[in-house]
Amino acid sequence: MKQFITTLCLLFTIAGLTQPKPTELDKSPMDMSYWPANYPILKMSGKAKDQPIARIIYGRPLKNGRIIFGGIIKYNEMWRLGANEATEIETFKTLKIAGKVLPKGRYTVYCLPNENKWTIIINKDNFCWGNFTYDSKKDLIRTDIDVEKNTESVEAFTMYFDETKNGANLIFLWDDIKTSLPIILVDDSNSKKK
Repeated sequence: MKQFITTLCLLFTIAGLTQPKPTELDKSPMDMSYWPANYPILKMSGKAKDQPIARIIYGRPLKNGRIIFGGIIKYNEMWRLGANEATEIETFKTLKIAGKVLPKGRYTVYCLPNENKWTIIINKDNFCWGNFTYDSKKDLIRTDIDVEKNTESVEAFTMYFDETKNGANLIFLWDDIKTSLPIILVDDSNSKKK
């Protein structure tokens, strides 16, 4: 009996040591912004009539007193547009960016930052860590957007959709920089009739 109890205790100890431990709290938490803003709350309160138009999923690094652009984010080098996993955009409706159609689906978003402009890249390779497996052959859209100086410094990298008459601007804020990617909502009902 003692041997059975000892063996059982040993098995429980081994099982406890081999179980995966949860990851530590990340210094750059993952966040998600919806178009329309606060879509989950609208849905929960019964005010959402349909699926969202789009959402962006990204890691939010902090400034932490560092020089961001031209410092930790090098000019003319590929950036995952956040931290950790590459940023992903999921569209639930057909959109148009820089005159090119982006069908509903899930895509990875990258950036080539420069002092005066950013090149935003939408790529069809998903579930990537950083930009280590980036393949330009999978690019769907490449477009340049202007860089503006922001009036205030933003500590946490922030992305959100700002609705416009024909769609939305995807706003990028960090440190003293603000950029904006214009997005047009395509009327899917007209394209289905043709």
